[in-house]
Amino acid sequence: MKSIQLLCILMVCFTNIYAQQIDSVKVKELEEVNILEQRYKNSIERLPLTQGTYLFGGKKSEVINVLGTDANIAEKTPRQIFAKIPGVFVYDMDGTGNQTNISTRGLDPHRGWEYNFRADGIITNSDMYAYPASHFSLPMEAIQTIQLVRGTGSLQYGAQFGGMLNFISKQPDTTKAFSFETINSIGSFGLVSTYNGISGKIGKLQYYSYYSRRHSDGYRDNSESDYSGEALGLIYQASSKVTLKADFKHSKYLYHVPGPLSDSVFYANPRQASRARNYFNPSIYVPSFTADFRLSPRTRASFVASGVFGARNSVLFDRTVNIVDAIDPVTLQYANRQVDIDNFKSFTVEARLLHNYNLGKVSSILVAGIQLMNNDLNRQQLGKGTTGVDFDLSKIGDFVRDMHLKTKNFAFFAENRFAITSKFSLTPGIRVEVGESNLSGKIAYYDANQLATTITHKFPLLGLNANYQLSQSQNLYAGFAQAYRPVVFKDIIPSATYEKIDKNLKDAYGYNAEIGYRGNTEHWKWDISAFQIQYNNRMGVTYGTEANGAFYYLRTNIGDSRTNGIETFVEYDTRLSQKATFSIFTSTAYMDAHYLDATLRVGDKNVSVKGNKVESTPEWISRNGITFRYTKLSITALYSYTAESYADALNTVKPSANGAVGLVPSYGLLDLNATYRLTKSMMVKLNINNLTNEQYFTKRPSFYPGPGVWSSDGRSVNVSFGLKI
Repeated sequence: MKSIQLLCILMVCFTNIYAQQIDSVKVKELEEVNILEQRYKNSIERLPLTQGTYLFGGKKSEVINVLGTDANIAEKTPRQIFAKIPGVFVYDMDGTGNQTNISTRGLDPHRGWEYNFRADGIITNSDMYAYPASHFSLPMEAIQTIQLVRGTGSLQYGAQFGGMLNFISKQPDTTKAFSFETINSIGSFGLVSTYNGISGKIGKLQYYSYYSRRHSDGYRDNSESDYSGEALGLIYQASSKVTLKADFKHSKYLYHVPGPLSDSVFYANPRQASRARNYFNPSIYVPSFTADFRLSPRTRASFVASGVFGARNSVLFDRTVNIVDAIDPVTLQYANRQVDIDNFKSFTVEARLLHNYNLGKVSSILVAGIQLMNNDLNRQQLGKGTTGVDFDLSKIGDFVRDMHLKTKNFAFFAENRFAITSKFSLTPGIRVEVGESNLSGKIAYYDANQLATTITHKFPLLGLNANYQLSQSQNLYAGFAQAYRPVVFKDIIPSATYEKIDKNLKDAYGYNAEIGYRGNTEHWKWDISAFQIQYNNRMGVTYGTEANGAFYYLRTNIGDSRTNGIETFVEYDTRLSQKATFSIFTSTAYMDAHYLDATLRVGDKNVSVKGNKVESTPEWISRNGITFRYTKLSITALYSYTAESYADALNTVKPSANGAVGLVPSYGLLDLNATYRLTKSMMVKLNINNLTNEQYFTKRPSFYPGPGVWSSDGRSVNVSFGLKI
């Protein structure tokens, strides 16, 4: 109730400001216009100054037109979809298309958990304070555009270092009462997928719905995958000023996990599996209700209530690759597997207001709002599973670990764009976060009194963006914004009796800073920027001894890191004839990520890693493409290069026997994609991925799905056919 009262007070205050000012400029709101000619243009765009109740002016942003790309949509190949966004690191671990494992600017790519993940503006991270990975999986056939706003824009939507990644669904066909779209694909490694959607408009009501299924046998042995996703949305235009929307989305998949490999096994045969009985199975529901209000020609408000519910299930023989999963000659059975279940209950309420006003002769835009989160992650681990080979979550006895991490958090945010002159604007902002996470439950091998932990989240986060408009199509931009990342569940769970949790744990805290120059001319488009990320209070494990000489490992903050870099996107586009066009682009990033002052446990010692490179951060990531279009045909060749990187903070070069640490070699990949639009409502896609059949891997994970080498997919081919009626 207090939060609702605060929102009402904010709205009254802003409305009074509007009512008291002398409005010398007449404002006329125009109806939205859809430019169909641009629908299939494969180019990166920028977000407008404002959109709905969001303010994007002066921030580094990219908008990917999924409808216009030749990329492998059926399997959601990230290096193709995000090809024109410089610096995107892709963690290719399974090739199923179930998850989007990406990062930018040297951050951790695990299920994109350094981003505020959204679908149509609705948060889909499983639990922002306990496990911020996005287990929810959208079919890319349902997506129209993807919006990425880097970290300096984070004050408005959350304090993640990466920024916001928003997947925008295809909009209902408002010209008909009923329309139907189907996209079906077949391809290498047993790929079969189907996407079917309906939409339309009846009176004031718009609707849309889709159903998607995808099966793949996988590139590796024992790596088949089955995915399904559904959605239903209703949009009701209550009046010219009020729009109501109810939406429900669901995704689930079952992935047969083939297990990690050692380096020697990978180079002998990257397609083999080390496990036959491991499975992973998330099932996630995302319901939401949204209300948009046009309070006046100058003022808009929005209210969103949403949730993320479901489970992340796994049954694994969870051992390093050098321990073989074999039948015991005495019992004539396999060993019991481990059952782990995460149950998510995440609630979010967000209210926002955007107001245009004049402060003297200065035109200004204010956006402000509040966000409430109430999350409960119940983590159940180390259950004694069956000795079978199929997916089975049955267990014997209780879970060894059965814990809750409950979080209540309140955030207030405000940004104001001041147009100092007709060309120069400044946008200061603030976000205040207040809340706490409480860990409770039991661990069979651990003292319950030592387990209980309370982590306080209390941050005033400041930011400032500047924009100078050199011309109508060129501008300079710069920004600075503080950010933080909560301590997550895996950071605070002791794995043995000799581990302790630091009772003074601190959330990761730091900032994003950037400066850039972007623009376009008749043939050229570019965005060149430099950035810096300061990432303090990184988590890790140190070594210590008790007064009696007994040793312990302490899960604590180990130190800080900094990443400096340059991001460059340049594209040239020209018309060869009345029917033919040609474009070429480069999307290249350089990253220098080092530890500033950090200490890690190595055996029975604490070792400084100051000056070492941050793991999973290649210095160079470069994607370069050529697209040729002739009437209804579009062909794109893409070459992607990723430099070598380290798997651990110690910068270990020689691979360990089990492949858990060591250098990750550089790799270059060539993809060839084509789209032929038979008519306005029919199209065919051909994708040849990894044309040269490069055998490579992108990362040596330290936790799920297991430490070691995870082979990425070799050459594959798929064909898609789409029809809309």
